[in-house]
Amino acid sequence: MSSRDLDTLYRQVIMDHYKNPRNRGEIEGDALTVNLNNPTCGDRIQVQMEVKDGKVERALFTGEGCSISLASASMMTQAVKGLSVDKALALSTLFSDMMLGKDYDEEEFDLGDIEALSGVTKFPARIKCATLAWKALEKGLDENHSS
Repeated sequence: MSSRDLDTLYRQVIMDHYKNPRNRGEIEGDALTVNLNNPTCGDRIQVQMEVKDGKVERALFTGEGCSISLASASMMTQAVKGLSVDKALALSTLFSDMMLGKDYDEEEFDLGDIEALSGVTKFPARIKCATLAWKALEKGLDENHSS
């Protein structure tokens, strides 16, 4: 597959998550809730999680923003569901490394749709858009994990 075909495929995956977000909504009752925004782009994300016995049982998001931030939130909520807190945090670190153009271990996780966001590294101004929901995940899990 040529890089042009791959870019087209990645754009289609991102637009699918943007137009048909997975796990969009709010958790009724007690949930870890983190609100973050990216003032440079106007993105606002709320991530809510239910963590039980050290595992992310559910993850939902709401918010407004560009296609990259909302698609990334959709992908993130799918990816972390069922993971241990430590695994979810490790995946978030791997995602950050990918966004910063660092080497990352593709063997550790099946990135699935998340890999479509790898092209964001070509647009440094958009990296904050892609990482916003992941930063909310980290903040919520770090606060929950340390308490």
